[in-house]
Formats: sequence, C-alpha cells, structure tokens
Amino acid sequence: MQPLNTVSKSKHIVLTSHPGRSGEQPPRIQWGKSDPRQRGPIVGTVTNPAHRNVIGTHSGSYSVYRALAVASGALHPNHRADLTNTAPIVAIGSHPSWADPNQIVSLDPFGAMVGEVYADLYEQGYDIRPTIAITKAHVNMPEIQEALAKGRLSVDGKIVKKGGSLVVTKVAIDPVWYLPGIAHRLNVSESELRRALFQQTGGMFPELVTRPDLHVFLPPIGGTTVYLLGDVEAITDPNRLLTVRVHDECNGSDVFGSDICTCRPYLVHGLEVCVQTAQEGGAGILVYCRKEGRALGEVTKFLVYNARKRQEGGDRADSYFNRTECVAGVPDMRFQELMPDVLQWLGITRIDRFVSMSDMKYNAIVNSGIEIVKRIPIPEELIPADAMVEIAAKQAAGYYTEKTVPDSVTLATIKGRGLTD
Repeated sequence: MQPLNTVSKSKHIVLTSHPGRSGEQPPRIQWGKSDPRQRGPIVGTVTNPAHRNVIGTHSGSYSVYRALAVASGALHPNHRADLTNTAPIVAIGSHPSWADPNQIVSLDPFGAMVGEVYADLYEQGYDIRPTIAITKAHVNMPEIQEALAKGRLSVDGKIVKKGGSLVVTKVAIDPVWYLPGIAHRLNVSESELRRALFQQTGGMFPELVTRPDLHVFLPPIGGTTVYLLGDVEAITDPNRLLTVRVHDECNGSDVFGSDICTCRPYLVHGLEVCVQTAQEGGAGILVYCRKEGRALGEVTKFLVYNARKRQEGGDRADSYFNRTECVAGVPDMRFQELMPDVLQWLGITRIDRFVSMSDMKYNAIVNSGIEIVKRIPIPEELIPADAMVEIAAKQAAGYYTEKTVPDSVTLATIKGRGLTD
C-alpha cells in the first residue's frame, strides 16, 4: 500500500488533502465575475488532480455510482465526456444576478455553457463538465387530462398538445456551493460551515478543513429540475405574467399517489396554473427540488409515519411536528434560504402567481429581492382526507400567516372530522 501522501500517476489517484507538487496551477475561480472566463471553470475532475480547483467531484450523489462503474471495469477512470451537440436547446441568461457573488451561491450560473465558453481549455486537456443541462420534452399526467375534460385547460397545439401532453423546456441542475456565500446566507462563519460539513460527512472531504484556498464544493446531494412552460423570454418581461411553483420532492405522493400529504395534488395544481399562465401569454415555472422528506430522507419520513400512527389517539395535528423532531431532531432541514438561487439564475424579479402556502418559501424568495404579487393556495377539493392532518398541523404551527388556507379548512373543521383530538 502506498503512503497516504503519495500519488499513483498511472491512474491519477490522489490520497492526500494537500496541493500537488507538480508546479501546475489549476484555473482560479473568482466567484461573481460577469465574464465566465474571468470567473474561471469549475473543475471537479479526478482524471488529472493538478487541474482540480474544487472540493468534491462532479455528478453530485451519482459520483458514487461512477466509482462503482470504475471499480467494476465498466468505465475507464480517465474517461472524458464528449460534449458534441450537448449545448442547451434554449439559451438562458446571462442575467445581472449572475455577477453578484451573494445572489447565487448554490449553483454555477455558467454551468450550462461550459462546452462553449471553455472550449479552448477543454482542448488543452481540462476535464470541464456541465453542471446544468437544458432540453425540451413533453410531460403527460392523468390530472392534466382531467383538467382538459372539465374545461379548466384547453388544447392550443403549442403548450398543450392534442392528447394532453405539455410542451416544456426542462433544466437539470447539479449543486455547486460557493462556501463563503453559503456561510453568509446561513449567518455562520465559513470555518464553522466547513467544520460541520467535514464532521457530518464522516471526514469524507478532508479538503474542507485542509484547503482554505478552495472555496467551491460539489456536494454529494440531489439537484434540482426546472420545468418551463411558455416562452422563456416571458420570464423576464415585466409586461407578461409569471407563475412559479417551488416543489420539494415527495416520492410516495408525487410518483405513487400516497394520500397522507398534499404533495402530488399541489404539484399538479401548480403545473395547471403554470399552463394557464403560459396560455395567457406569460410563462409558468415549476421548480422540483430533491429534498425528500423535508430533506430528512425517506427512511426518517417512514419512521415518523409509524410513530404518528401508533401514538395514543392516532395521527394528530398537535403532535405532527413533535414526532418528527423526536426522530430527526428538527422538523425541517430544507434550508429554503438557498432555494431562490435557481429563480435568480432564471433572471426572475417578480412572480405574479406563487403557488404555495409556505411562509418559509415565500420569505426566502422575497428576502432574495424577488417580488411576489399573489399567493395561490391548494383548492380544498384537491386535499385528500388523510392529508387534512398535515394542513391543520401546518396552520397551527404558523406555516401560513397570509390567509392562503381555504376558509373551510380550519382546526375546528379538522376536529369535526375526527382527525385530531
């Protein structure tokens, strides 16, 4: 076995947290520069350690699967992506927010255009990979068919196709964290943030505490998908309406239709309002964040389900968040403070229709400098009976301050249905 501070040149494996001794300097990152060449590329490659200028590696949570592919012999460890014809189908940006180091801190605003702006560096051997991809697609959900049948939506051939398919621009975003900006956003010191990240990942990333010169971290977490309906130009046009729904992942409801929460109904309702706005000449945006179980994870979520259902009196609104805290220590770890970055990346300055009842999301967006004109709640008829506990618990806990909850969905109503004590 090689000593811990050596390098295996044949496979470019670095078993050290210290800079290499080759004399070659990686590209410098100057976060917040408006020119991508001055800002510098994000290089999280493991093919050439001398080029690395970030902590972590590309592909977020999928980087471990890449390791399995290499270990099994299915993937060559020095493979570099061929980016031919992978450029965005639709151009987004740049926007003034891209040049503000405090406005966008959790994604790389230039992440979709690296194949073009850093083409010469790529030809020189730098393994620079996109962290954002933009394509076009069709979305088809049975609830949209129902909306068409009931006349709430109509086929226009452009946004809603015959048969109910929706035409969308689809954006996938991997997380790229600028650590000084993340720390500032969370009101902690950068050293405190680095130490917590290092300790709570079991020491997985020693560079967090040994490389203060590296300020960008590629965390091994899920990313974000954005679905855009209507003209992309309408997003930044002050004379056209914009609808936004920010949705946090809930696999059980979103995919499999579990009725213990309002996640899929709200997801579909948000999509429907986005379609309506796009058909009115504006644009609709659905942001889907991989933060399963309020970022506590699905295992924790299911443990909490068991605890809530087995307690005396059954599932109750008054103990809804308490049971979560008993298992996870906190009721919520989504840190919505970072969420508005994707909206800033899109160049949004005003949201006319925000399809959400969450004060946490609302406050995070408004505090980032984006105006919200109107908040739209989920219609009462879309709330599953078993999800009334969730609605009552959130209302009692102060999730909503504006009157966004339907008038008839009150604690008294919930108690009358026998769902609380």
